[in-house]
Amino acid sequence: MSARSRVYAGEVRDDGRASGEARVRVLGPTAAWNDDGTRLDLRGPRHRELLARLVAAHGRAVPVATLVDDLWDDSPPARAVGTVRTFVADLRAALEPARPARSPARVLVTEGSGYALRLPDSAVDAWSAEAAVAGSVDAPAERVVRALGPVVVDWPVDSYPDVADRAWAGPERVRLAALRSIAVERLVGALTETGRADEAVTLATPHVDASPWREEGWRLLALALYRAGRQAEALDALRRARAVLRDELGLDPSAALTGLEADILRHDPRVQEPEDVFRRVADDSLRVLGPGSRARLETTVSMLRRMAVSAPAPAEPHEDLLAAGTAAEELGDPVLTARVLGGFDVPSVWPRSDDPERSGQLAALAWRTLAALPDDAAPTARARLHVLAAVETRGLPGTSGRAHAEDAVRLARELHNPALLCSALGALAVHTCDRAGLAAERDRIGAEIIPLARTHDLPTPEVQGLLLRLQAAGALGRSGDGDALAREIGAVSARHERPRAPVLVAWYRAMRAAEDRAPDAADRYALADRALRGAGMPGVADGLLPLALLGLDLIRGRTTEVATDGWGPYVPWVRPLAVARGGDPDAARALLDGLAAPPPGLLLEALWCVVAQAALETGHEGVADRARAALAPARDEVAGAGSGMLTFGPVADWLARLGC
Repeated sequence: MSARSRVYAGEVRDDGRASGEARVRVLGPTAAWNDDGTRLDLRGPRHRELLARLVAAHGRAVPVATLVDDLWDDSPPARAVGTVRTFVADLRAALEPARPARSPARVLVTEGSGYALRLPDSAVDAWSAEAAVAGSVDAPAERVVRALGPVVVDWPVDSYPDVADRAWAGPERVRLAALRSIAVERLVGALTETGRADEAVTLATPHVDASPWREEGWRLLALALYRAGRQAEALDALRRARAVLRDELGLDPSAALTGLEADILRHDPRVQEPEDVFRRVADDSLRVLGPGSRARLETTVSMLRRMAVSAPAPAEPHEDLLAAGTAAEELGDPVLTARVLGGFDVPSVWPRSDDPERSGQLAALAWRTLAALPDDAAPTARARLHVLAAVETRGLPGTSGRAHAEDAVRLARELHNPALLCSALGALAVHTCDRAGLAAERDRIGAEIIPLARTHDLPTPEVQGLLLRLQAAGALGRSGDGDALAREIGAVSARHERPRAPVLVAWYRAMRAAEDRAPDAADRYALADRALRGAGMPGVADGLLPLALLGLDLIRGRTTEVATDGWGPYVPWVRPLAVARGGDPDAARALLDGLAAPPPGLLLEALWCVVAQAALETGHEGVADRARAALAPARDEVAGAGSGMLTFGPVADWLARLGC
């Protein structure tokens, strides 16, 4: 067993860590957390550098003299050795806060003339990432996806960023960058082999942009593009690879690249997508059932549901569900229609539909079916229609959607049906954001869903409950809880193949970087947005990145010019600020005069902050008063962070600016 893999104290947990141990991050700004997710105070930058230096030693002892040389480039102070020992004592207190006085340290230990960090691989992000890469060698593709998917999401391109200028960090940064490239390429290959070519393309594209000299990256991108049905783009990627290699490195492309190009041009079976057994079985089943079959309608919706929760980017689930529901309605059987519509049951944690027009049509179909159901229809069928009506009316003003959700919760409790109750509670959660300050209510809903889902083996509601609590933790400023939930979501979603949950977690990580004022926060937002664009969630993605970057600017006090387009559904509430900063405060005030309140949703507080900023910059007291009144119930929350994806800072700070 390696020095860094030993567990020295406490009860050993299922993940190999001892209870009570700290977790350390160096893939990103150096930081540490307690076992319960509480961020540890590592004191000053020298303390963090010392901890990072010990992580880079991989569990081996580093002599004090070496630490002195590494921490001070030129002339160390006269009492440098004593200063290092003081740093060590401070770090020990931070990493082992419960250690009794004068008892031996078990995490940061003295060994010979130096110090060593004694933590298992799972407690240090760089070590656990390296272990995951090593463990994926020659593993089946599905296991590679499960092992490396969560790792790559949390692995930024730049490791040890806060000590990048230190000589000791250089070799380790280079080694980790190469290791990350291997991890990305191995994951891209596994995704392509398991039929997830679109997701592979999303991952491979920024990789080749960052490392254009890696031939394997180009090969995998081209193969993924070809298997995604994008032959012209695949060939273009190979041409770009050839140009980079020849023009910048003076090299000819390898046989692997030239061979792939030839195979693509002749559609060689070796580069075709492996047979999808599930698709063949599904097609055969539907063929046997025959067109117009009632059983076929229910089977189709069952498959749509599975794809909606497990596919990286499902095609058009609303369109297909509406077609199936309409076909059932045309048969004149409301009970069948209720079964078809209720069989979809795909939860959401985002209170805005990806397809508002079809959502409206589905809600209308659910209302008609509810009205047509006979009195003796199963209460479960009626409850599931209430769930569908609630979910498809999320993000709209009015109380009808919440009323449907509350009816579904009541029926589910009366029926003692845990799966139905999880669905109903999830529907209620997306209607718990019609005014500011309701994060605690959403947190309570998530807290009820999670144990229900775990007791009754319901993975999709479990992920939904965890995401609801992650969002609430962001709004309530509970960063330790949120970070712990993010790790848990990564593990659960990998285990149950829920590929879009890690995309939301990547946004949460970017938001946390913004909260920590990390210098690479904007880059993290951009990387998270790339993953989101390929995840089949346009209702979430549209306009989100520019809004996140605007929040970052406002937190940092920047008064840069604001674009007038690219804001998606948020444009009415951003335009006054854009116009004001474009030099026309009178036009901005006119826009504010007739501005409607932002719609219900997890970005309600953030949009009110944007409006407040425009009111402050234009001196519009009436709108400033409206923003103050709207934000006041969320005084103790963080604006925008209830989305789990972006932040505009504490609401209390905005109220102070507004004179409250």
